[in-house]
Amino acid sequence: MEIGIGLPTTIPGVQGHEVIDWARRADSAGFSTLGTLDRVTYPNYEPLVALAASASVTERIRLTTSILIVPYRESAAILAKQTATLQHLSGGRLVLGVAVGGRPDDYEPFGVPMARRGARFEEMLEEIKRLWAGEERGVAGGVGPDVSGNPPQLIVGGQVDAAFRRAAQYGDGWIMGAAPPEMLPAAVDKLEAAWREQGREGAPRKMSLTYYALGDDPEGATRASIGHYYEFAGEYQDHVVAGTAKGADEIRERVRAFEEAGLDELIMLPASTDPRQVDELAALVL
Repeated sequence: MEIGIGLPTTIPGVQGHEVIDWARRADSAGFSTLGTLDRVTYPNYEPLVALAASASVTERIRLTTSILIVPYRESAAILAKQTATLQHLSGGRLVLGVAVGGRPDDYEPFGVPMARRGARFEEMLEEIKRLWAGEERGVAGGVGPDVSGNPPQLIVGGQVDAAFRRAAQYGDGWIMGAAPPEMLPAAVDKLEAAWREQGREGAPRKMSLTYYALGDDPEGATRASIGHYYEFAGEYQDHVVAGTAKGADEIRERVRAFEEAGLDELIMLPASTDPRQVDELAALVL
């Protein structure tokens, strides 16, 4: 199982130099990917911009939106161009994790209705894939750099049945949100069934997120960062805080459980902006 690490781009007070140092350290330490979360009505970094900055100071590590909420973005063509640009600039390291999202206040600023977000999501994915493949628009030809020979890997997130179908229909695999490892086998069964129904060959890539906290006060750090991020979610906030792997023993156990469940890649999202925690996590899990 590969192990990636999240950038601290959703943690209140994060500084740009911390994100850059974090990316450099993760690249050197041997993590498989850098992950980002996506919100609009929150003071986090925009995911693609953060990954572009990270691409400029790294050489081998993948760059993953885990996930990017697609339907509230106004234009599939612009998103296709942005992601093709990042794929080209990074030497082919972008993994575009995508989902529909579920928060009205992330849709309202764009004036995009939530009611039809699933259908809009599929329409946008179809258009993005056509543009990545080189479909021409207007007299100048394609949209963005040519990535037709090496497009970004596309990973679809979500737990509803439609998410597994979309992963099989449009993507290269599926990503689970911050859920416990015991939920993975049932989800994988649905994913593989959808894969067969779509007539796909090979096996889908199986990914997941999990939260972790290190340092002198992992409980306090979790509540101040991850708890703050989920403040909107009512009882689910407490569930996520309680489910965060805190301290070395819980972190090692979390990694072991996901590996035994058959996961291909685990992206570990931090509760701290301190770049030294990249090295501390690497010493535990790599």
